Amino acid sequence: MKRVKLILFALLSLFTLTARANRLNDKLENRPYADLRPWHLGFSVGLHTQDLTFAHNGFVTEEGEAWFMEQPSFSPGFCVNGLVDLRLNSYFSLRFTPGLYFGNREITMVNVSDNETPRLRQNIKSTFIVLPVDVKFTAQRYRNCRPYLVGGVMPAIDVAKKRTDYLKLKSGDVYLEVGFGCDFYLPYFKLNPEIKFCFGLGNILQKDRPDLVDDPGMMKITRSLKRVTSQMVVLTFYFE
Repeated sequence: MKRVKLILFALLSLFTLTARANRLNDKLENRPYADLRPWHLGFSVGLHTQDLTFAHNGFVTEEGEAWFMEQPSFSPGFCVNGLVDLRLNSYFSLRFTPGLYFGNREITMVNVSDNETPRLRQNIKSTFIVLPVDVKFTAQRYRNCRPYLVGGVMPAIDVAKKRTDYLKLKSGDVYLEVGFGCDFYLPYFKLNPEIKFCFGLGNILQKDRPDLVDDPGMMKITRSLKRVTSQMVVLTFYFE
């Protein structure tokens, strides 16, 4: 439910910006030849949330404990990207947007076989170097706005320092991206609000835990999981 509220809030923000830009720039056509350049540069800043999906395997410890993991809430993170846009034709372009994503995920671990067992918690901080490659499909321009769809893949590497804890995630993952946005043509640059949904394709659970040799009891969490996948919702503002 919290994820749905977050998505609805992001959509409402984007539509509000669209309406305001239309009212301010609906007569004079700004930058009429901006889309005819073979390539151009830009940058973006934005917010995102990181989510984890857990697949449990039903493992029960010798003490009869059965642990269940979840991410009960979402924390906003910050992201910044560069932009290289290569024009393919009047409607399609290829984009490369390398950048950094800073965020965290708060994980709760519950022993479902005994409600009186204290819950365990872990905060997983991440600093991702991302290398997204997307194809952008743009509709026909109407006055000073031009909506578009975008899709592609985003390799990501987490360079945050890992510490010994209940869960350990792999550093690398590849995300499938889909999203939409709108180009607003202002007098001196283009402003592009965009929402993207990113779905991790790999199992990022680190099952080999030599760092827990001195505390094997912590392995019960890792042994209770079959698979962990990552997702993101990203709201960005491009300046081109």
